Amino acid sequence: MSEQLKFIVQQLNMEPFRKNFNLITFDSLEPMQLLQILNDVLAEIDPKQAMDIREEMPEQTVKRMSSLLGMLKYKPPGNLSDVSSFRQGLVTGSKPVVHPILHWLLQKVPELKKRAYLARFLVKLEVPAEFLQDDIINDTYHQYEELVEGFKTYHKECEHLRNSGFSTAEIRRDISAMEEEKDQLLKRVERLKRRVESVSNHQRMLEQARQLRVEKEREESLTHQKQEQKNQLFQAEQRLLRLQQQLKDLRQAAADAHPESLMKRLEEEIKINSYMVTEKLPKELEGLRRTVQYMQKVSSEPAMGQADLQEMEGKIKEVDSQINQLIEKKMMRNDPMDDKLTLYRQQASIIIRKKESKAEELQEAREELAAAEKELKQRSSQGQGSNGEEVIRGDELKRLVAKLRSKGTTYKKKRQELAELRAEYGVLQRTDELLRQRHDTVQQKLQTVEAQKGISGYSDTQEELERVSAIKSDLDEKKGRTLDDMSEMVKKLNSMIVEKKSALAPIIKELRSLRQRRAELNQEYEEKKAQYESCAAGLESNRSKLEQEVKALREEMAQNENRYHYINSMSEMQIQRAAEEMKAYVSSDPQEKKKTIREVYMKNIAEQELLGKKLREEQKVVRENHSANMEQMKMWRDLEQLMECKRQCFIKAQNQVSIGQVIQEGGEDRLVL
Repeated sequence: MSEQLKFIVQQLNMEPFRKNFNLITFDSLEPMQLLQILNDVLAEIDPKQAMDIREEMPEQTVKRMSSLLGMLKYKPPGNLSDVSSFRQGLVTGSKPVVHPILHWLLQKVPELKKRAYLARFLVKLEVPAEFLQDDIINDTYHQYEELVEGFKTYHKECEHLRNSGFSTAEIRRDISAMEEEKDQLLKRVERLKRRVESVSNHQRMLEQARQLRVEKEREESLTHQKQEQKNQLFQAEQRLLRLQQQLKDLRQAAADAHPESLMKRLEEEIKINSYMVTEKLPKELEGLRRTVQYMQKVSSEPAMGQADLQEMEGKIKEVDSQINQLIEKKMMRNDPMDDKLTLYRQQASIIIRKKESKAEELQEAREELAAAEKELKQRSSQGQGSNGEEVIRGDELKRLVAKLRSKGTTYKKKRQELAELRAEYGVLQRTDELLRQRHDTVQQKLQTVEAQKGISGYSDTQEELERVSAIKSDLDEKKGRTLDDMSEMVKKLNSMIVEKKSALAPIIKELRSLRQRRAELNQEYEEKKAQYESCAAGLESNRSKLEQEVKALREEMAQNENRYHYINSMSEMQIQRAAEEMKAYVSSDPQEKKKTIREVYMKNIAEQELLGKKLREEQKVVRENHSANMEQMKMWRDLEQLMECKRQCFIKAQNQVSIGQVIQEGGEDRLVL
């Protein structure tokens, strides 16, 4: 807690709060002051929260703060998980409630600012379903959703541009450099205009240059079209060969067809179709619905930050570890019957996977067949004649091949002519080079003459002006074409909008009834779901009870089995031991008899009897001498006390000053003063 308070005080003393607190002053704040500081921090994250809480009712303050904290995904600590206690703590400004909020907010202020900004535009308004039945409200709500999606894309692009490394300073430098280049180009164009205006026939020369450029562009487009047509012709020939082979195979199959084989094929196809309809397609549809629900759930939630993602990843790891532990427990707890059924389960799963893969291959083949049939229809419709007849076949196809051969010879002739033209083009190109050289010499002479006359650069300016005027005319032409195209596009769009509206009107009417039907079905679904959940809960409780009983019975059975095996093994050992004992006892060998347990026990008994007899004799001697021994012990104790008393007296006599004379006579001690 002290570290938490230190962090809060440190952050509040920095920009932009600058509160100048220390631990004592912050801890001694009143509840109202503490709530005001919390409101200031929330106002830094969302400027709409900036206000004085004294001018607001406590209930409104708590509601406003709770809604913002919920939007920011704040989770109270474990001891404050109750909503009512959390609200009560906010109302009273309790430190255990407010301090964790401040600590959490101050840890991630920039991230929460971004989340609050996005929430202003991404948190959708909840409109009741009955209001959406109105066309105007429905259209407005759809426009609102489109604007929200547009904001998402623009925000992503903005973030991408911010993170891409471009800076405004570099862009400004580029713009200034481009403006300088633009000024230089404008000055150069002005100079060229002044040089070109004095040249005769410059308009005609500009027109010829424009025509030359147009022809070059046309030549490039024709070359591109020619290459595309060659590719299309090659693809069409390959497709024709493939379709002819398929037609041949189909004819052979039709020639070899019998009623039995057709019936068998139809039965197989019915089985495949029934499997697709009853098993495969419902599973795929359910998976797609589940995916759509997940996507809708994800899209309805607000944007998540890096901390939220890390928290979710941690939860996923914990759940994965729990799943692995449960799997290990299940594997350790497997029954023998389950082990026997494992082989059959594996075989069944392999067969199911093979069946699903074959169904997917069949579906892909059907899709390819449908695409080929569609393309064949398109080609046949494109190949129909002017009278609506189909493409010629058979003998007419042979005649067509002969025509193509004749056209091939014509093509070869034309190719030869093209080679001659290319040779002539080389000659003309050489002539053009010579003329260009002459032009350069004339240009040099012209420049010397201009220098002599004092008008140097006049011809260059004239050429540049012609080029600029040509560019301007091209731009004007393109601009005119663009305006015409835009006007036509606007007309087409308006007409398409009118058509779509007229086409969508009956669908919208039908959609309203379907929405009502959907609401009824949803209500019925909720009722059925509640019944199912209650029934499932009861069955689950019964199943858990039965599982517990089965587990207890299995444990008891295991204990009884262990006890049975132990008793059985012990009884066998005792029987074997008794047999060996009997064998040794009956044996005539004295050494074998000595090894028997009976002999060992008899020997031990005899030894113990001798020992008992000896002990009884010792007990008798002790009893007879007990009184004399006790009297002797008493005399020894008295002697010991007497000797101790003499020792004490002797010690005292040595320590004291002599006050008389001790005379010993006849075994008596006398003190003479």
